[in-house]
Amino acid sequence: MAKYLVIVESPAKAKTIQKFLGKDYKVIASGGHVRDLPKSTLGVDTDHGFEPHYITIRGKGELLAELRKEVKKTKKVYLATDPDREGEAISWHLMQVLKLNPKDTKRITFNEITKNAVTSSLAGARDVNMNLVNAQQARRVLDRMVGYEISPILWSKVKRGLSAGRVQSVTLRIISDRENEIAAFDKREFWTIEGKFYDGSHKEPITAVYSKDGHRAELSSEAEAVRVTEAIRQSVFRVTERKEGERRQKAPLPYTTSTLQQDASRKLNFSTQKTMRVAQQLYEGVEIKGHGSIGLITYLRTDSTRVSEEAEKAAALFIRGKYGNEFLGAEHADASSGKKIQDAHEAIRPTYIDIIPASVKDQLSNEQFRLYQLIWKRFIASRMSECVSAVTSFTISDGVHDFTASATKCTFEGYRSVYSDADEKETEKNARYAPETGSLFERAEVAGEQHFTQPPAHYTEASLVHTMEELGIGRPSTYAPTITTLLTRHYIAKDGKSLFVTELGEAVNEMMKKAFTSIVAVDFTANMELLLDGVEEGSVNWKNIVSNFYPDLTAAVADAEKELDSVKIADEVSDQPCDECGRMMVVKYGPHGKFLACPGFPECRFTKPYVEKTTIPCPVCGKELIIRRTKRGKKYFSCSGYPECEYMSWQAPKN
Repeated sequence: MAKYLVIVESPAKAKTIQKFLGKDYKVIASGGHVRDLPKSTLGVDTDHGFEPHYITIRGKGELLAELRKEVKKTKKVYLATDPDREGEAISWHLMQVLKLNPKDTKRITFNEITKNAVTSSLAGARDVNMNLVNAQQARRVLDRMVGYEISPILWSKVKRGLSAGRVQSVTLRIISDRENEIAAFDKREFWTIEGKFYDGSHKEPITAVYSKDGHRAELSSEAEAVRVTEAIRQSVFRVTERKEGERRQKAPLPYTTSTLQQDASRKLNFSTQKTMRVAQQLYEGVEIKGHGSIGLITYLRTDSTRVSEEAEKAAALFIRGKYGNEFLGAEHADASSGKKIQDAHEAIRPTYIDIIPASVKDQLSNEQFRLYQLIWKRFIASRMSECVSAVTSFTISDGVHDFTASATKCTFEGYRSVYSDADEKETEKNARYAPETGSLFERAEVAGEQHFTQPPAHYTEASLVHTMEELGIGRPSTYAPTITTLLTRHYIAKDGKSLFVTELGEAVNEMMKKAFTSIVAVDFTANMELLLDGVEEGSVNWKNIVSNFYPDLTAAVADAEKELDSVKIADEVSDQPCDECGRMMVVKYGPHGKFLACPGFPECRFTKPYVEKTTIPCPVCGKELIIRRTKRGKKYFSCSGYPECEYMSWQAPKN
């Protein structure tokens, strides 16, 4: 019989930790949260100190009964939920619902699931930190108040089934404001001139741009560009100025939650939700030959770029052995002299440097491998020396008109031998040239090119996360759920990587801006996050935040009920008649995406799957292919002639 019980959230995490602890320990998963506010009511006693009323989550009864039995058999219980506010709150809820004796119950946290980290956490076991718990309670209660007080307004004024959220609503406003900027943008025409210059000794020309005062010149019209190009067609050009220099690019910092989500979006085309799901798998543990179930990365919800002394030493040893001492970053050269990090929240990094991604590729899913490789390379690169490039810039002139060019050549790759961004790779198209001052160019080919100023880009998930972090909207654990909620509610839609506000989203945003100005104000939401940080630090009472917020919210709700006009959002009408009554079916949204429903509901309840037409012919029978989705929402291409033709493909066939 085990002497000690360790409670974690997930079975994968339980399996990984169990192998680090001996037979005296039993590790069981709680399945995440065990208590929450009730779904049917506000669940907060607004008349008596704003005390939350928690109930056991449906379906958890059997699990809690099992946990109670295990508690009775053990001497001590260790609560090993995730090392953040939410994890602390789960531990506290477990104490309450299992009626654990505080004397026999301890909280342990670890940033990485390794034997050393887990056993060290047992030695440093502590009591549940109520400041962290209260910060999470405050967030939960505030979010519940906003959702339960404002959502009914949206139901009555717009459409049933809508929701509002404290972070969700301001994020919707950010996206909507960008869309308005794009719509209002007034583009401006301008022209640039590029020249190709030959010196008689090279087959390839130097490419240079027409410049004024050392900067690319922007001409206002085609006529102006033509005047310049005609004036210089017969000119003789010489190098009038040459400068040599060196460019040093510092290694990138290791990943935080935000930067990982951004990079995974750009490089792997992962959504924020997918990034967090796969990262959670890598953190909790995967089966690796020779190791068993191990966690491959550190905790995935963090805004810190700090690294532990142990990880610094391991990285330095690996870089010296693999690349040489000159590739080790100067600030990391003496890892043993660094100050030891006490905070559990390090950057996201591999837990075992020597587990190279390629060596475990066949033991990971494709998604796991790609994300692990990204994290591994970024961390190794972050401890390496900077990239050094030789840069030669020169001015080519006929005495009146100047063109500037530069040649860049990498002289020491440094961290870029492991990791690089496509947008930081320097062009080397002029690298073969090293013309001296006075060098003559025999002829030039010049041409003007038309451009238009561009509006701000549509938000992508990556750029939205960056903006949320920059503005202080939400925290690492909330970025992905917020975006997912907006997509699920159909307030925003994705086209490729770009995010767009839907008609429904515009209606909700306008209503929120009109009736609940403070809630959708960026400064208000960011300041609320700072207050929650104050609760975590113990300097702010969480109920004071709630009691100050609630009266203003209820007053705004009362005004909205009286003053807001209803907005009608019509369902999208399809071109397909109902099979039963003949009405033209409308597009509805369900848990798995779009479907077609009869507008005669409830008299007629006929529904059928929504199919998206294409102009692609079926490679088997020639009929048009249509796009369908699996129950999990994955897109595939199917012949419209099904079931006579059973062709299907996950990718569009090539012509």
